[in-house]
Amino acid sequence: MRVPGRIHITWQDDQTLKLETDAGTQTRFFHFGPPQGQGRDWQGVSKASWELTPPPGFRGFGARGPAGDQGGSLKVVTTKMKPGYLRKNGVPYSADTILTEYYDLVRESNGDLYLVLTTTAEDPMYLTDPFLTSAHFRKQADASGWKPTPCVAR
Repeated sequence: MRVPGRIHITWQDDQTLKLETDAGTQTRFFHFGPPQGQGRDWQGVSKASWELTPPPGFRGFGARGPAGDQGGSLKVVTTKMKPGYLRKNGVPYSADTILTEYYDLVRESNGDLYLVLTTTAEDPMYLTDPFLTSAHFRKQADASGWKPTPCVAR
């Protein structure tokens, strides 16, 4: 997800979000119900949930405050991945890695909408601290630039 490119997000079914990237033609599935699949492949097993934030002025149940838009994050926790590298020619990760991702929408003052992806990798074998990255994707007006291309090993 750190390779520059476009992403396309749709619902696969009532309980599964499908995320496709044009760089490397990757497809990920985020399951909101019970985890699907056995894992031990490049995509692993991803469990999704919504982490909602209280509206501005919320002071707890029974209290009164101004109503506001409810926001939050899509949280995806992925386990059972095939071992690999966190970056090309970089630090390896093991099959015991836990990858936690937060997907947040941010609207700029000019109206541009961004999807901000914050990723934390935790691996007891190769990492002494969590490995944190973020990527930003600006919403495009249409799919005219969508040109999936496969990964190329060099």
